[in-house]
Amino acid sequence: MKSLKAINKYFLKYKWLVLGGAIFIFLSNYFSVYPAQAIREAIDAVIHYVDNNETGNAIYLQVLWFTGVIIGFSLLRGVFMFFMRQTLIVMSRKIENDMKDEIFNHYQKLSTSFFKKNNTGDLMNRISEDVSRVRMYTGPAVMYALNTLFTFILVIGAMFRVNTTLTWYVILPLPLLSVLMYFVNDIINKKSEAIQEQLSSLTSFVQESISGIRMVKAFAREEIMHSQMQQQITDYRTKQLSLAKTDALYFPVNLLLIGLSTLITIYIGGIQFMSGKVSLGNIAEFVFYVNMLTWPVSSLGWVTAIVQRAAASQKRINEFLDAPTEINSGVVLDFAFNEEIVLSHVNFTYEDSGIAALKNINLKLEKGKVLGVTGATGSGKTSLAQLLLRMYNPDSGTITADAIPIEKYHLQNYRKQFGYVPQDVFLFSDTIKNNIAFADEKNIDQLTIEECAKKAAVYENIMEFEAKFETFIGERGITLSGGQKQRISIARALAKNPSVLIFDDCLSAVDAATEKEILFELKQVMKHKTALIISHRVSSVQLADEIIVLQHGEIIERGTHEELIKNQGYYADMHLKQQQEEQVSATIE
Repeated sequence: MKSLKAINKYFLKYKWLVLGGAIFIFLSNYFSVYPAQAIREAIDAVIHYVDNNETGNAIYLQVLWFTGVIIGFSLLRGVFMFFMRQTLIVMSRKIENDMKDEIFNHYQKLSTSFFKKNNTGDLMNRISEDVSRVRMYTGPAVMYALNTLFTFILVIGAMFRVNTTLTWYVILPLPLLSVLMYFVNDIINKKSEAIQEQLSSLTSFVQESISGIRMVKAFAREEIMHSQMQQQITDYRTKQLSLAKTDALYFPVNLLLIGLSTLITIYIGGIQFMSGKVSLGNIAEFVFYVNMLTWPVSSLGWVTAIVQRAAASQKRINEFLDAPTEINSGVVLDFAFNEEIVLSHVNFTYEDSGIAALKNINLKLEKGKVLGVTGATGSGKTSLAQLLLRMYNPDSGTITADAIPIEKYHLQNYRKQFGYVPQDVFLFSDTIKNNIAFADEKNIDQLTIEECAKKAAVYENIMEFEAKFETFIGERGITLSGGQKQRISIARALAKNPSVLIFDDCLSAVDAATEKEILFELKQVMKHKTALIISHRVSSVQLADEIIVLQHGEIIERGTHEELIKNQGYYADMHLKQQQEEQVSATIE
């Protein structure tokens, strides 16, 4: 139950629904107790009339009266049961909504390193399946637990008022039920945790298989994937059946103990009737009470299972909710980038891999200037962009914007000043128009979208589609080529009209002619913008005001294109090799 303490804040939030539900449960049970007394009075009255040779008319009227009373109280019980569900079940749905909102909001605050450590399927399972299991605790489990409590109080209280001895015999099997619950709880909890973990593994496998379907088909791995899927399903089924076997044993034993109480009621009640201590009406009343206790006592096992499963799920949810938000927001709201961004002695190592990505980096990104960053794969180019966007914090050193450490700026306000084109392009399963207008759909008009598409050299491609800008591009832009996705990503960054543009090797999937066309357009755009162009191609960075060359996370050269060519260093060698490659490619074509 320790894990479920995290839910208490929601019960406090909806305290009036909890209180209202409890009142309706009490009233529902209150009106369910009296029919048993009416049955007792009806039977005793009939016996009295028979013993005294009363007329049949009197018996008929008496029975009719008690029948009407029983029906009336049953209707009242039904009305309050309706209101009971309208309060507590509605409350559970509200809590489910709040929990999903809290988890999703927390996901968005977590750092990039968190998502590297956890797979998408597991994240999805915790916000869907785990939350659904917790909802069963906040709704049905709470409702039936309160129902059981009030039923016991009212029914056993009524039983003691009628006959204390018979009551003790009737409730005798209940301690056995408590002992059974004690041993079963731990088993259910462990099995529930194993089921949820296997479900996360299954969800992750399916998600990755669908996302990578083109790769699966390209390598003809369908049969292997199907075999692995069968194994995942088999493991999940095995764990589910194991839990079902526990439930299958528990519930019949429950009913056996309740049936035992009924037999004891009739046997002991018969003995006491023979001795004149109780009437036949009392025995019938007690049988009715035992039947009233049947479902509440039986539901204890079901409620226990729900609580244990919810505890296992909430424990998994808490693991993510307790994950620290490493990238915290500052309080300085106004970041307009008026001067420069400065990196001083910055070092950064990826925690998950231990790779030292950047070492003692010192550079300036001045307003209105273009900074080019080049180097071989793995030299730290993308890591530099990630630090500027505050996707990570540096291990040491400082990054300041307009002489203020970027950690002090409000995180969302700071990031809104950047237009980012990542190397690994991500497009949403939506229209081309909405993907380009992603930064601010309400304020970016159609004309702006078209202009940005032209500057990214993708307008002509879009106009060839039947639905043009309303073309639905599928998950992760699966219907587009790599170059088209990159250019739409560029258009998306331009549509944001940011203070700083970051292009992270975003022209790797386009040919040389298209690259020149895009660079020409970007040159016009960047006349009044600050930009960071990251590329392994010299042709993409040669127009920058300053170029830095990274190797193994360190700056080994810096200067303009002409200065670096004259130095005859690493940059000049890269330039020469790439020129030779382009000449060879042109000859082959």
